[in-house]
Amino acid sequence: MNVLVGLFFRSPKDPNKKKNLEKIKELKKLIKEKKYQQAIRSGNEYLSSVPHNHDVLFTVGGIYYLQKKYKTAIGYFEKALEIGSYDVDTLLLKAHSHQKLGENKRAMQCCAKIQEIDPKNKSVSELVKQLDNS
Repeated sequence: MNVLVGLFFRSPKDPNKKKNLEKIKELKKLIKEKKYQQAIRSGNEYLSSVPHNHDVLFTVGGIYYLQKKYKTAIGYFEKALEIGSYDVDTLLLKAHSHQKLGENKRAMQCCAKIQEIDPKNKSVSELVKQLDNS
């Protein structure tokens, strides 16, 4: 019986785990140094081998948001939300991106989801007020 228990609790092995961890370190270092173009390149290289890493998707989307490339940012946020649909930070940046693009209805949809998850979220309350006044 003990032999079988071990079979069910093994996580899948990542043959590139060491290389992938180095990529994430490199990505964080580039962001810290504000080398955003290189960080995007590094993040996308990482995502080509590990396409479902929520944190990297959020990070690359965040860089595009900072660069005011909102449509591109939204694409990354949507992929991140496929993995973690209750991530308030991702939903909030996606809502702000839609707002910047004048897509207030879509921004409000994100806000509604955030309010379901975290009804006391102050950031979303402020964004809703802005959207209502525009």
